[in-house]
Amino acid sequence: MDATPRAGMELPVPVEAEARAGIGRHLGLSGRLFLVTIAFVALVEILIYVPTVANYRRMWLSDRIAAAQIAALVLEASPDQHVSEDLARHLLKGVGASAIAVRGDGTRRLLAVDTIPSEVAGLVDLRSHDWIASIGGAWRTVFSESSGPIRVIGHGRDGFDLVEILLDEAPLREALIDFADRLLLSSLAIAAAVAGLVFLMLQRIIVRPVRRLARNITEFADDPQGSDRIITPSRRTDEIGHAEVALARMETALAGELRQKRRLAELGLSVSKINHELRNLLTTAQLLGDRLESVADPAVERIAPRLLATLGRAIRFCEETLAYGRASEAVPQRRKVELGPILAEQSDLSRLDGASRVTIRVACDEDIEVEVDPDQFSRALTNIVRNAVQAIGSDKARLLDPVVEIEATRHGRPGAGGVTILIADNGPGLPERARANLFSPFEGSMRAGGTGLGLPIAAELIQLQGGSLTLDPTGEGEGARFRIVIPDRAPSSL
Repeated sequence: MDATPRAGMELPVPVEAEARAGIGRHLGLSGRLFLVTIAFVALVEILIYVPTVANYRRMWLSDRIAAAQIAALVLEASPDQHVSEDLARHLLKGVGASAIAVRGDGTRRLLAVDTIPSEVAGLVDLRSHDWIASIGGAWRTVFSESSGPIRVIGHGRDGFDLVEILLDEAPLREALIDFADRLLLSSLAIAAAVAGLVFLMLQRIIVRPVRRLARNITEFADDPQGSDRIITPSRRTDEIGHAEVALARMETALAGELRQKRRLAELGLSVSKINHELRNLLTTAQLLGDRLESVADPAVERIAPRLLATLGRAIRFCEETLAYGRASEAVPQRRKVELGPILAEQSDLSRLDGASRVTIRVACDEDIEVEVDPDQFSRALTNIVRNAVQAIGSDKARLLDPVVEIEATRHGRPGAGGVTILIADNGPGLPERARANLFSPFEGSMRAGGTGLGLPIAAELIQLQGGSLTLDPTGEGEGARFRIVIPDRAPSSL
């Protein structure tokens, strides 16, 4: 085996990887794919090129061992196993060695003309097949210019146990470099052809479809409502084909949603304008109706209150519709406030027309604080309490002692708990058909003249505070009970 094996032929790889990392940041998908293709093809070529060069060196030395075996047979066939000096030089020149030694039948024969040196530059044992040693030997042969001969040992045959030769490494180096150059040129040509074909195939199979997807997404983002912007899926059945189908489905649904929302927005704007003008007309009619109350006519005195009440409901309907039709609520300015004063303000709602018989009871500890926007939270509470007061304070409710109870309690430790507010009345409760659409705009009202916007607006305002508004289940005739939960905000950590 080689006396000085060395590992090599891998030094350019880190340099190539570093260059690829620096350039790749400024390239697109096509450029990155091109570099990756070149890198993998180069890696495959290195894995094939280096062992092939090492194998050529081994075969070249094996040919010299075979030639030395033939020379040994000539030596053995000669009388007294001795040849002339001219024949010996001719045999050694044919082998390309300075000395040949064979061993068989317990004897050792030597064919040499010149003096055999005491030291050699290297040892190659062809009896063992070690790829690492072969690659290291090829590297040493090409890049290490030794002055002395090398010793090569191989298996013998035809009665010989082994064959040894001493030869100059220069002819081997020349033959190996010539073979490596020719192999490098052919490998580069093959690698370029393979890399080009692989790149073109990947460009066609992956890069172009991905570019098509990206271009379609960009065009759709510019005009999402245009039907011509929706991608037309190809007939591919792989992952890109599935992505095209999913993208087409998503764009179709999104375009439909946007067109519907645009129509609804235009309709909502028109309704807001109509409501605004209608509210002004109804307000004028209400002012005229107020003057009718001073007319001393029994018929007018009987009709005027009903007329004013109807105009009042119409005006409130317009105002609530306009309030709900606003684009969005303002961002809440949440801060810690005392809950008691906010709840105490709701007692004034008992003075509503037709609801003077309603009693509003508030139960709240003085130290309870809640982190909300006071204005928005008060509006939400007003909508809920006013609905309850109007429901149980009307003559249709037929309650002798209508009561609305507001109770606030704190649960959990500060920073990890919250505040629960229960708003309950002793009315007949809500029918099942009202519960289904209770928080749906224009659908949850059970009162004549109601808009069905109070609870949806209240739910939205409470949600902006980070809380929730729900209706607790109650038995028949046990009234309605709404539950508001406002969780504490966790303290921010640096």
